[in-house]
Parts: sequence; C-alpha cells; structure tokens
Amino acid sequence: MQILVLLSLGLQLVLFVFAGIRRRQTLPVLGAGYVLYKHIAVPGGQDRKLLLIASILMFVVGFVKYAERTWALKCSTLESIGASVKTQPPAIHNHEHPQDKATDEEFHLRRAHSLFHICKRAMVDSSVIEEDSMDGIEEYTGKLIQGVELWTLMEIELSLMYDILYTKAAVVHTFRGYLIRLVSPLTVVTALVLFRLTPKDGYIRADVVITYVLLGGAVFMETTSLLNALASSWTFAFLSTTKWHWLRYTALCNKRWDKLRRAVVWLHDLVKGRVAGNSRYKSRRWSYTIGQYNLLHFCTRPADTAFTSPLLGRLARVLAPDEWWNRKHYSATVEMTDPIRRRISVYMSRLYSKGKFNTGMFRKKWGGYPLERRGLYHKGVLKDSLGVEFQEGIIIWHIATEVFLTKSERAKAGDAAADVHAIRVMSDYMMFLLVERPYMLPGQPQKSISRVAEREELANNLYDEYEDQEFTHFAPRLTHMAQLAKELLGKEKDGTLDSLQLVHEVWMDILVYASNKCSRESHAQKLNSGGELTTILWLMAEYIYQASVAQRDDVV
Repeated sequence: MQILVLLSLGLQLVLFVFAGIRRRQTLPVLGAGYVLYKHIAVPGGQDRKLLLIASILMFVVGFVKYAERTWALKCSTLESIGASVKTQPPAIHNHEHPQDKATDEEFHLRRAHSLFHICKRAMVDSSVIEEDSMDGIEEYTGKLIQGVELWTLMEIELSLMYDILYTKAAVVHTFRGYLIRLVSPLTVVTALVLFRLTPKDGYIRADVVITYVLLGGAVFMETTSLLNALASSWTFAFLSTTKWHWLRYTALCNKRWDKLRRAVVWLHDLVKGRVAGNSRYKSRRWSYTIGQYNLLHFCTRPADTAFTSPLLGRLARVLAPDEWWNRKHYSATVEMTDPIRRRISVYMSRLYSKGKFNTGMFRKKWGGYPLERRGLYHKGVLKDSLGVEFQEGIIIWHIATEVFLTKSERAKAGDAAADVHAIRVMSDYMMFLLVERPYMLPGQPQKSISRVAEREELANNLYDEYEDQEFTHFAPRLTHMAQLAKELLGKEKDGTLDSLQLVHEVWMDILVYASNKCSRESHAQKLNSGGELTTILWLMAEYIYQASVAQRDDVV
C-alpha cells in the first residue's frame, strides 16, 4: 500500500507540472522526494523492486519537468531576452520553402517567426547589434517585411513575445526541450509496464485502479505535450535555425513537418469542436477593442441623489473611493475599425518618410509634426496648447476637441463623419489611458486627471461663451482649452486652415508618441492581460524603420 502511495505522489508531481508556470513549486517536489527517500531502503521481493523502479522513474520525470519550469521562469525576463538576441540567430532559412506559400494566416505566422528578432531587439532596446552577426540579414529582413499585412504581423509578433515572457516556449523549443518531451512519454510507458508486471496481491483494488488511471493520464498528457511541441509554429523557427542541415531538409523541404502540423491541428480542432483553420490563429490576434473615457460625459453627469444614483454606484462608494468608482463607471470600450487602423498606418509611414523616426523612436514633441507641417508650430496658442507635460497636453486637446467638434460646421457635414468618429475614438482612448492606465503613458503617472474645482468650472463653461475667457492660474488648462478651440474655429471660419484634418493628425501624432515613449517594461506587463493598441504601434514603428533601412540600402 505504501509503495502505491509513492507511485501516486510521483504521478501527481508530473501532473502538477502541467498546471502552468508558478513561482511556488517547491512543496510538491520536496514531498515526493521525502516519501521516495523513506521507501528506498524498505526491504521487499523482486515484485516490490519493480514497483519501486516505476516510482523512481515517475519521480525523475516529475523532477525534470519541475527543473524545466524553474528554468523557464529564469528565461522569461527582459534580461534573458536581451542575451538571446546576441546568441540566437534569426529564424531565416535563406532559401525558398514550400511553407512560404502557405495560407494567409499561416503565412503571417511563419513570417512573424522569421522577423521575431526585430521584436526582441525592440523589447530590450537592443537595436545596436554586432555587424558580423547581422551580415546580410538586413537585406533579407526588408524582403520579408514586403507583402505582409502590417497590423496582422504586429499582433502575431506580440503573441510570440507573450509566449516567451509568460509560457515555457523559450525552453521547450530547444534541443533539450524536445529531448525531454521525447523521453518523458517513453519513461511513463516503461513505468506503466513495470506496474502491469507487478502482482497486485495484497493491494486494495481501488488503489490499483486509481494508479492505472493516473498512469494512463500521464501517458496521454506526455504524448499530447510531445505532439503539441513538434507541431508548434515555434518548431518552424527551430528547424529554420538548426545547424543540422539534414534535419532542416528532411522536415521543411520535404514538407514532413508541415504534414505533421496539419494533422495535429486537425485533431486539436476536432477535440475542441471548432472549425478547422480558425482556432489556432484566433488566440494570436488582438481583440480590436480599445478603452474609452470622455471627460465631458463625466463632468456633465447628473448629480447623485438617493433617486438618481444607481444602487450599484451607492454600494461602490461605500466600499471604494469615489475616484475609483468614477473611473470604472464612466469608462467604455469601442471597436477599432479598419479605416482607423489604415489611417494610423499611413500616418506612421509618412512620419518616417519625413525623417521623424530614428531607429524606431519618435523624436519630436507630441503633436508637433502636424503643426510644423502647416507652419503653426512656433505660433502662440497652438504651440502652448500642447502643454508642458504630456498628460497636460492630452487633457487640453481632449476638452478642446469636444468643444470644437460640437461648434464646427465642417464637423457636422455628412462627408466628415468618418473623420469625426476617428478623432473621438483616439481622443477618448488617450483619455482612457490617462485615467485607467497611466503606466502606459510617458512621464510620471498622476493620481487624478484634474482638480475638482477645474471639473466644476469646466461643466459650467461648456454652456457659456468661452472664447473670451481670460487666463487664470486657478484653471490654466481650461484657459488653454478655450483659446485652442477659439483658434481652431476661427481658422476654419476664415478658410485659412482645415481645422478638422489638423485635429485628426494631432491625435494620431499624440497616439504614436505615447506608444514610442512608453517604457518597455509597461509594454511587456500589458501583454499578460491582452495587449494594448499603443504596444502594437510601438512595435510597428520599429518594423517601419527596418523596412525603410532596407529600401535605403537598395537605393545606395
């Protein structure tokens, strides 16, 4: 009976390892090791020795998996990624493969693996690489970027970065990782055979049945782990960079790995009950939803009374501060439409063509490029409206944008609906980041978006004549807002400026600036909860830079 307990502990250790990466893993290993130590010296016949050997095999499998998980935790840091940039070659096979003509989603997934070295370099801010290690890669990188849908590529690249940071991909898809997954099911099967050969006389039938179930489950899980590892897209990256040319030729050039991947994916979709071809890609795509927070909606809310305040709101105020409730209650989400994504991509490409990117980094002040392009950057009101701090500029432009869109005749025209929608989405999104996720913005996070006095003055000011408001140190942001809205409306009225287009470009510029100036640590942290639009734009800037470098080299 005791030896069955020992075998069960070894099996539980194996199953525990499959539960995911956690930092507190020592107790199950110590427990199984202690029981094993207590029973190694227990005398017994030949039958008992077979059972003991099976238990030792299961303990070894569990311990190796435990060590692998511990090593995965060590490798899932930005420091480890930075070290791998210099030691691991890009997953570029340097010649044509049948996989290059795969389906659209599969094509982007494999192309993302081939370009993943750019994402890693950007994440650890390691754009300067040894010249000999990058010899010939820039030219090939430029060719790989050509012909891909940039948004799709960025989403998949960030999902690969998530795999590195928050899963065991960095240790599984190595020679040692594949070897462990090949040996583990064989070891568990050996333990199962040894247990099968052991006479069961003297053992409780229920214990024997449970042990068989545990062993069968371990065989199934180890086999599934092996197939998933071999059929993973990460194996494509491993095969593309392996020094064993015969393995690369056998697996990739002869399409054998491709056939294995399709078979495993088909089985996976069959078990999950999903349509084949969709399930394996959906998890690697962004949700296309972004947060929204409109400050004017908050400021013009009805006063909370016993009759107008919802029961949930009154309860929340008892349990949490008012500021927390206001942030959560007045936030929303909206879908990021294709037209908005295309506008941002075109704007970013234009920025680099004008020399505003330097190795993927945005150099000018937020919102400065659209003003400079129109000769307005050095003229009082518009330049001052950008604010001294980035958060201040967001608040000023957010309020002024709402006032401008409400008063503008051009914004009310039918053909301007798309522009107005895009402006409001970007304005409310930046305000959402400021209120809900200040760590995703450059600069020091602020505890509140503005003083209560400013909010009250703003709510009253919206319905009065604001354009003649004098500057006041009590609410300087409102003064800048009023002057900015007046300036935009005035230039639109006299026909000297397309103010609607200017506002649109300023918000795109602010959005791109925020994405590039956010810290790498914040981008990496947000990947664990689904990613953020600014993270996609930050990575896109790096890829646009790399593509433009390749084009420049071709011209030279």
